Amino acid sequence: MSRWLRRKFRTVGRSDRAISGAVARLPVGGVDTGLKMLTRSADHSVLWFLVAAVLAVRSGVTRRAALRGVVSITGASFTANTVLKQLFPRRRPAAELLPEERRLIRRPTSSSFPSGHAASAAAFTTALALESPRTAMVVAPIAATVAYSRVHVGVHWASDVVAGAAVGAAVAGATRRWWPIRESDEALARTIREVPCLVEGKGLVVMVNPVSGDPNYDPTDDVAAALPAATVLRTEAGRDVVEQLEAELAARPERAAAVGVAGGDGTVGAVATVALLHDLPLVVIPTGTLNHFARDIGVYDLREVVDATGAGEAVAVDVATVELDPDDPALARSHHLLNTASLGSYPDLVRLREKWQPRWGKWPAFAAALVVTLRRAEPVRLEMDGRAHSVWFLFVGNGPYQPRGAVPAWRSRLDSALLDVRWLRADVRLSRLRAVCALLLAAFGHSRVYGESMVRELNVRLPAPQAVACDGEVVGEASRLRFSVSPAIPVYRRDEDNPRWSDRERPHQPR
Repeated sequence: MSRWLRRKFRTVGRSDRAISGAVARLPVGGVDTGLKMLTRSADHSVLWFLVAAVLAVRSGVTRRAALRGVVSITGASFTANTVLKQLFPRRRPAAELLPEERRLIRRPTSSSFPSGHAASAAAFTTALALESPRTAMVVAPIAATVAYSRVHVGVHWASDVVAGAAVGAAVAGATRRWWPIRESDEALARTIREVPCLVEGKGLVVMVNPVSGDPNYDPTDDVAAALPAATVLRTEAGRDVVEQLEAELAARPERAAAVGVAGGDGTVGAVATVALLHDLPLVVIPTGTLNHFARDIGVYDLREVVDATGAGEAVAVDVATVELDPDDPALARSHHLLNTASLGSYPDLVRLREKWQPRWGKWPAFAAALVVTLRRAEPVRLEMDGRAHSVWFLFVGNGPYQPRGAVPAWRSRLDSALLDVRWLRADVRLSRLRAVCALLLAAFGHSRVYGESMVRELNVRLPAPQAVACDGEVVGEASRLRFSVSPAIPVYRRDEDNPRWSDRERPHQPR
């Protein structure tokens, strides 16, 4: 085996010398000055940090790409310069092999293998490609030129550059283990063909919450203009949304064909309750701050709502129910939830993550929020389906969330009739430290502090009343909880396989 390796190394060495010799024989010209300037600009990844700063100016996919790129550069630089260079010492090419005009004034003295410049360039470009392929296409030629420049100025062998690029790409790819990327912009759900066509909104009653989302924007006029035949209502301060919508439906001379909502997830949940009670399809117009439910459905703007309602295109979506103190007639009440419910410190964690997410991105914000939340948290003792647990928090998702064995980020399916239950144990020694380490090492699913299950119904008993949060809002306190999934309701969503929508774009896709 060692003899085989020596032969391979000799072959690589001959190839390196041949490539460096060919590069050294290239005519001296203005390109040499440009490559020297470019290679120096990438020292300590300064070039990539500047590109990241430019990309981060605009929120959204480019900012996420920039942040992933910086994280990937950090990992790749550590791996190449601190670890591998110490393990594999190698002499750099002799400066005398190059024309004097092409040599660097300050030549690096560390090991030649692997190229740290190539590792950082490949890590940054690969990270951009994961989040924004179009941005990566612009940056990739620059990164490739930086990598080549290390051979051109004679400070690396070609194999150093190839190995460095492989290290960088691998490190960037590995970030997906703990910082997942949503591959699809909508969750799966079965198509419902029997929903009515609401041409220009005819037969639709829409509830608009003008205080959701941007405080300087009232979507009422835009909704009315896009759906001129619909009945458009505005929420009234101090009045229950369900009560207001119920009153409008009762006063109509004929039955409504569908109910709709323009607002955040809290308002959407209230209108979904009415849709369930009256067996009506639901129209969701995303005008809230984060629009979790609308994003999972795959509705991103008012144009898509007009298309879907006019064509009568919809999918089946589960709505979960949580019953509070169901065994006590005096205290019993229920609440529908579209996305998630939680006990313990999870609502605090979500609030911190959403506060920091616009600046840092979802996964770094979650990691920081988890550390802060666990530091302040108090354990919650409870029984889940008769089994005792001590947890930092309990998460209940309406449908299966992805990724499995990690932090829940998005739903893969909307009509599974299942609850996604996850919890973080507090009865394990050093559980908080172990949870943070597991998150950083992308080993959440293999940690003893983490638990998950998929069930159709969940019963929770608490020794004392505990605050319950649904879709990010506290809905009350209870010592007994029963979670279940209600029958699916039709929700309008444009069928992207319909040829008539082939020329329509989605401006807010995650990718």
